[in-house]
Amino acid sequence: MSAASEEKNALLLGTNKLALQDRLSRFPTSLLLLLTILTLGGLFVLYSAVGGSGNGDYVWRQAARFGVGLALMFSIAMFGGEKIYRRYAYLLYAIALLLLIVVFLTGSIGMGARRWLALGFLNLQPSELMKVTMVLALARYFHDRSFSQGIGFTNLFVPLLMILLPTALIIKQPDLGTSILLVAVGMVVIVAAGLKWKVFIAVLSMIAASLPLGWNMMHEYQRRRILTLFSPEKDPLGAGYHIIQSKIAIGSGGIFGKGFMAGSQSQLNFLPERHTDFIFSVLAEEWGFVGGLLLLSIYCLIILRTLIIATMASDRFGLLTVVGLTALFGFQVLVNMGMVIGLLPVVGIPLPMISYGGSSMLTLMIAMGLMARVSIYSKQHGRTI
Repeated sequence: MSAASEEKNALLLGTNKLALQDRLSRFPTSLLLLLTILTLGGLFVLYSAVGGSGNGDYVWRQAARFGVGLALMFSIAMFGGEKIYRRYAYLLYAIALLLLIVVFLTGSIGMGARRWLALGFLNLQPSELMKVTMVLALARYFHDRSFSQGIGFTNLFVPLLMILLPTALIIKQPDLGTSILLVAVGMVVIVAAGLKWKVFIAVLSMIAASLPLGWNMMHEYQRRRILTLFSPEKDPLGAGYHIIQSKIAIGSGGIFGKGFMAGSQSQLNFLPERHTDFIFSVLAEEWGFVGGLLLLSIYCLIILRTLIIATMASDRFGLLTVVGLTALFGFQVLVNMGMVIGLLPVVGIPLPMISYGGSSMLTLMIAMGLMARVSIYSKQHGRTI
């Protein structure tokens, strides 16, 4: 029997008999290339955002995190049984949920929020792990069940519980941005699994009806952020300061920008959180509309590539996993860019692969590894681009 025939039979039987060379040949190199280009560009922006060589440690730490992320992505994609992540999806979700409970009880407090577990060598943010494990758990749930007539209200109890339990714990940290992100990503997975449109509209209506309750549950500073969105000039030195300075930076960049490390808003320290949440403002001021458009194009190419992987998935679990993780990546881009240009409230969502931070980058690289794995074990044979 030829090697191609053995590979085909291994995939059809759902076994783990793909040789290492076959797995390497099926690795989505175009996705890896796009992520590398995105991160290298981000390191240049970060270098400028932190003020140059005097704070070069930020850049080296971020580069080291990307190196670790690449190792994680490759390991997750290449090693272990084909169905290992489906088999342990619930366990991984339970571990992430347990870590959120530990954070709620004994987590480290920073910047007024209890979001981290201090492990000595690193500060772990369990809410980042939950983003991925929740998608895996939902994908496993819908993979194991047949909904030939579509998903109705009676089928939503367990999936919604999977979404709302971690969301409630994360809201208490407080972390409004991640909470909203979890709900949005969870709903994308449910819709992709076959939610009836009538039920979808009804769920959206219920969410809209519950907004007044959610408003009353918010912290005062969260309500100020939302109100400031509509009129930041009312509090230019307080709640509106971030948005005003961000808009000035982006607008002053014009078409081609002011040049590398030549942005007045960032270099003169007018722009707050310029190396984390507002790093896109630094890019737009220095590289202008063209630079922002180029960055957005790379993001779109990554999303397109992962959606192609979803169409090639060999089973329902792989399809829903890729759709959910693509939504996670895409929503973070959408929310961050919408936030810094003043279209969405400031909720502290980092710009994927660009903003400084370890937990976010490693989580995204884990997600990319899972999607690359789906590509390797896809129903399409031969090399994937």
